Amino acid sequence: MTAYTLKQASELLQTKQISAVELAQEYLTAIHAQNPALNGYVTLNQDQTLAEARAADARIAAGDATALTGVPIAYKDIFCQTGWRSACSSKMLDNFVSPYTATVVQNLLNAGMVTLGRTNMDEFAMGSTNETSFYGAAKNPWHTEHVSGGSSGGSAVVVAARLAPAALGSDTGGSIRQPASHCGITGIKPTYGVVSRFGMVAYASSFDQAGPMAQTAEDCAILLNSMASFDTRDSTSLERAKEDYTRELNQPLAGLKVGLPKEYFGEGMSADVQQAIQASIDLLKQQGAEMVEVSLPQTQLSIPAYYVLASAEASTNLSRYDGVRYGHRASQFSDLEEMYSRTRAEGFGSEVKRRIMIGTYVLSHGYYDAYYLKAQKLRRLVANDFQTALQQCDIILAPTAPTPAPKLGSDINDPVQMYLSDIYTIAVNLAGLPAMTLPAGFSRTGLPIGVQLIGNYFAEAKILGVAHQMQLNSDWHTKTPA
Repeated sequence: MTAYTLKQASELLQTKQISAVELAQEYLTAIHAQNPALNGYVTLNQDQTLAEARAADARIAAGDATALTGVPIAYKDIFCQTGWRSACSSKMLDNFVSPYTATVVQNLLNAGMVTLGRTNMDEFAMGSTNETSFYGAAKNPWHTEHVSGGSSGGSAVVVAARLAPAALGSDTGGSIRQPASHCGITGIKPTYGVVSRFGMVAYASSFDQAGPMAQTAEDCAILLNSMASFDTRDSTSLERAKEDYTRELNQPLAGLKVGLPKEYFGEGMSADVQQAIQASIDLLKQQGAEMVEVSLPQTQLSIPAYYVLASAEASTNLSRYDGVRYGHRASQFSDLEEMYSRTRAEGFGSEVKRRIMIGTYVLSHGYYDAYYLKAQKLRRLVANDFQTALQQCDIILAPTAPTPAPKLGSDINDPVQMYLSDIYTIAVNLAGLPAMTLPAGFSRTGLPIGVQLIGNYFAEAKILGVAHQMQLNSDWHTKTPA
């Protein structure tokens, strides 16, 4: 039985009702039984997991434990960790075993957490359905014919299927929040720069941010406490005083002003999602919160701005995969140039190639001003929209995705449709704001639906507190796939 929240697992370990080795073994047994059907994990190393669990038990016995010591966790395949394959679910890095550890992973290892494995994702975090993975799609545990969402699909799947109490994801344009919504779990993207990006393989460096994914807002707050840190090895890391993200969990919601952006409630949103949003509004009103209409006029332009900028950064970041130092190398070539082109043609999937091509195009001479610079200006306008809206309210409530999880194969051949599924999440990344998703109901066909809470810069504690109060007064987050 592995249906523990992170907090429950922590309490069992601290009170010595279970050992870290027993707990890890429980999860490994459940993974071996269920993962083949779900494809949530792509790399496991039982010996390494149990070695970390034994070390955690030794810490608990010595009285040197933190609240997280011995608690198992899964990492998206984008985070490097010494001795583990970190492939970004790409053929290009299928043979890459990392010689170093990402700062955020190291922070959790220092707290004594136990690594369960690497979770499936869209290749190089590019995709919204987890279908671009070299290892095949991660399946939605609620209905395996549907997508898990992406790009952190595997992390959402393993938490939803209770094959890990928590997991790390990364969010470039909604990649934590959208799969969390599709799989019925909670996930938060912190303010850009709060969590170090060192050792997290780069897709679009000015957007990428790591964040926790778990069953509850409380679990996410506990994890974020250990994840957030200043890091001199990441030039975009923010130097700030340490804060306690659990500090507002018990704040009542009376008098809270919740902004409802009118642009988010128009066409394109399914009736199921509308219903879930309405249920969340009613829940907040019952607790004394006040609804305020706000406007985010640049919403429609956020998708083209994002795909121009993110693809431009991807084109530059992914130029390092050339077959020379690490990763895949073509087996047959006659000269250096052919080795480069064959390696990249064989190593990258079609979605990654598409974004590299778009990025290279918008950065090329004659188009840079027309596309890239224009998109940067739009980015500023989107950020200003949020600042204007957040002057009228404390937080913003919005849908996470326009529909519940689509069927596998339905969007993968229609990139525009796939890109539009991120309409509600992308603007937050353009602005660098914190935002989270929590479960808010189910579709008529039984698929989970999440809603999104967006806060101002560094308002993580506030949005986690609101989500926690919503979860104390509802049970959507406790539901598990049959």
